[in-house]
Amino acid sequence: MIPLKDNNPTEITPYVTYTLIVVNILVFIYEISLSPQALSAFLQLAAVVPKELSLSFAGISVNQPVPEWATLITAQFLHGGFLHLAGNMLFLWIFGNNVEDKLGHIKYLLFYLLCGVLASLTQWFFTQNSSIPSLGASGAIAGVMGAYIIRFPRAEILTLIPLGILFPTIWIPAYFFLGIWFIQQAFFSFASLETPTNIGMESGGIAYWAHAGGFVFGVMIAPFLGLFNDRYQR
Repeated sequence: MIPLKDNNPTEITPYVTYTLIVVNILVFIYEISLSPQALSAFLQLAAVVPKELSLSFAGISVNQPVPEWATLITAQFLHGGFLHLAGNMLFLWIFGNNVEDKLGHIKYLLFYLLCGVLASLTQWFFTQNSSIPSLGASGAIAGVMGAYIIRFPRAEILTLIPLGILFPTIWIPAYFFLGIWFIQQAFFSFASLETPTNIGMESGGIAYWAHAGGFVFGVMIAPFLGLFNDRYQR
C-alpha cells in the first residue's frame, strides 16, 4: 500500500517538515555526486556502523573524525538509493505536517531527531557486531507515524494498492493503514532475529527493528511534548 495524501488539514506552515525534506534531498544529491570509493568512505564516516558504535560504548576509540554517537544523527539524513529516499520523503510529507502542527516547530524537530536516535539504537541492539553502515530516515519517520496514529486515528489516507496491472486508490482510516504497517514491521522484526538486518541494506535486509522501535517510541514520547494540546505555545 502506498499513501498518496491525507484529508487532514493543518493550521500552520510545516517549515520543519519542508526543511527536513530539502536537507535529505540535498544530502542525497551530494551522495550521488561522489565516486564509489568516496561514497563508501563518506558512508563509513557518517552512517551508523553498529560494531564501531559498540566499541565506542565500551570506551574503545575507533579513530573516526566524527564521534560514533554523532552518527546517530547524521545517519538520519543519508539514503541508499532514489527509491529509499523517495519512499521516506513521501511518508514524511504526508504525516509530518500534522504532527508538526500539534507539537510546534521546535518540539517537532527535537521529537523527530530523538525518534531517529532511539530507532537506530533499537536496530543496533540486534545487530551489534555488524560492520555494514546503517542509514536512513525511516526510524525517525516511523516515530512521526506513531504520533500520527494516536492523534489522528480517524483521518483518512488516500492509498494506492498495486494489483498487477491495476492501480486502484481507496481512502483508508489512518488507524488501519498505519496499524497494518506497524504489524508488518513488528512481525518481520521477530522474523529477522536469525538473519542479518540493518537500517540500510545487508544482504537485502530492511531495518524492521528500527521501524518498529521508532513507531513505539513515537507513540510513547509525543504525548509528553503536547501532541494532544489543541494549540501549542508559539
